[in-house]
Amino acid sequence: MFALVDCNNFYVSCERVFDPTLNGKPVVVLSNNDGCAISRSNEAKKLGIPMGAPAFKYEKVFRNNNVKIFSSNFPLYGDMSSRVMNILSSYTPNIEIYSIDEAFLEFKGFQEYDLEVYCKEIQKRVLKWTGIPISIGIAPTKALAKVANRISKKFPKKTKGVYMIKSDKNRIKALKWLEIENVWGIGFRHSKKLRSFEINNAYDFVSLNDDWVRKQMSVVGLRLKKELEGESVLYLEENRSPKKAIATTRSFEGTITDFEKIKERISTFAVCCAEKLRLQKSTCNAVYVFVRSNKFQKNKPQYRNGILMTIPFATNSNMVISKYATEGLKKIFRPGFNYKKSGVIVMAINSIKNYQTNLFENENPKHRKLMKTIDYIQKKDGQSKIKLASQDLKKRWKMKQERLSNLYTTKINDIIEVK
Repeated sequence: MFALVDCNNFYVSCERVFDPTLNGKPVVVLSNNDGCAISRSNEAKKLGIPMGAPAFKYEKVFRNNNVKIFSSNFPLYGDMSSRVMNILSSYTPNIEIYSIDEAFLEFKGFQEYDLEVYCKEIQKRVLKWTGIPISIGIAPTKALAKVANRISKKFPKKTKGVYMIKSDKNRIKALKWLEIENVWGIGFRHSKKLRSFEINNAYDFVSLNDDWVRKQMSVVGLRLKKELEGESVLYLEENRSPKKAIATTRSFEGTITDFEKIKERISTFAVCCAEKLRLQKSTCNAVYVFVRSNKFQKNKPQYRNGILMTIPFATNSNMVISKYATEGLKKIFRPGFNYKKSGVIVMAINSIKNYQTNLFENENPKHRKLMKTIDYIQKKDGQSKIKLASQDLKKRWKMKQERLSNLYTTKINDIIEVK
């Protein structure tokens, strides 16, 4: 059996843990640069605030309904997520952390357990130790666990946050209830196509012929159908492979026309990508750089371009990645445009364990020791203590976070004082 554990309105719940006065009130957490709503309390949802709602368009709704607004506090959310996942891993060794607020658990050898009771114990433990409310769906397959979890959240009074699909009758009833666009793994394009064939819910989907599903939705769609039929074909990804690409992109506060200013930002983005590579113990062999003008300034000339720069050896060095990124910028930069956004994406990523030297050209071996030292200092004394000469030594790149809460669990000065 599988269980999908999902933290309820996770970012909002994290804020409520450290400020209980928010309980029962409409709360919204905004995305990077305070752009749009990415987490809403149930009270905020009842006000008609949709996921992804642009903050500037809903300012009046926020103000008139006394909605509490927060900037995204990812260090806090990441730390709270780790605490939740550590608790979950104490209940079964088989766990797949699916996202910051979701995890699949597999219960192998738990035949003698009452899994509903067991999962209610997990729910109580997580709430008691972290203050985060969770919902749990239990079923014979991962896809059905997703369905069960949706039911547990949709009917909290009846399910108490835990629901188990334990019979074929339960399964069929759940599939008939679930709209086709809400099925895990069926996106907008496929759901629209299936609706055109009068396939309106998950039960209609599993009633289709296997060959038809495979032809229309490939083997991925067929696996999903098998899962919804109760046949487990998707297994836990307990050791997820490193990311295939790592990106750092930003929209500028205003527009920039000067090459040197954009070059500085590209260098900073490249360093950020290099740090992320080292964090997951990886190297890259290519870097993609792009620039874009402001598409909303219709009366101004428009330009967008990107270039892939191949690095002849595997690296995660700040200096090397920044060098190739800025070389790429030189090739695509055109004067006379108002640039609004740029970014760096490192690609051709491999584990550092698979590092191979090149016969003709290799990275300076001193870079590895230097990067290790820099990472140690940055972790100890804070980011932006050491920079490349190509970066602005006075400027710290900060997102727009006008409503940021304290870093209660990750910064010593922000720890709550009990008086």
